[in-house]
Amino acid sequence: MAFILHIETATDICAVALGESGQLLQLEEAAGPYQHAAQLTLLVQSAFAKANRGMSELDAVAVSSGPGSYTSLRVGTATAKGICYALNKPLIAVNTLQSLALACLKQEREEGLYYPMIDARRMEVYTAAFDATNEQLTEASPVIVEEHTFDKQIAKGIPIILCGNGAAKCQKVLPREGIQYSKVICSAAHLLPLALLAYEREDFEEVAYYDPFYLKPPNITTPKKVL
Repeated sequence: MAFILHIETATDICAVALGESGQLLQLEEAAGPYQHAAQLTLLVQSAFAKANRGMSELDAVAVSSGPGSYTSLRVGTATAKGICYALNKPLIAVNTLQSLALACLKQEREEGLYYPMIDARRMEVYTAAFDATNEQLTEASPVIVEEHTFDKQIAKGIPIILCGNGAAKCQKVLPREGIQYSKVICSAAHLLPLALLAYEREDFEEVAYYDPFYLKPPNITTPKKVL
């Protein structure tokens, strides 16, 4: 039996889930986007209260590791680390893109290439290719989606399945043939199977030194001087 707290803050969604041996016990999500700093600890408290469980019962804490929003990932990581430090529990990092691809695979059940997409800026997304066994085939990278982005795969007759909060905007530029769109987006519930697998393998992070996978540095602008 493994009782794990799962924290998802890689995108605009702020959510936590409690799972035991891979089974979802409680899912709590913020009502609106980008409420991580204000809502995350409250969601954690609510999840434990509704599940009638205590934090001392935890076996581990899992956090969505990115790529994604720089600030959002930092909030999730800081919260997960704080709980691990306080309770002396192991920390598990779950690849955000892989968890999305796995959730999409379970829902769509299609042979093909799965491209989970995290929305970046304009027509840019963070993505990687996964096959129908959830094996990652390419490195995660920022991609500017254009009309011919998937031409090689489509020419080979390989179905392309897109999911995540960056997928919808791709419909504006990608061809209609050969590409499917899934409604699967980030959720703390998607972390459960990969977190359990990591727990069973004792694949834990060094709490003191762990950093999320930002992929790109934050977009920081310098304010203009007022003359």
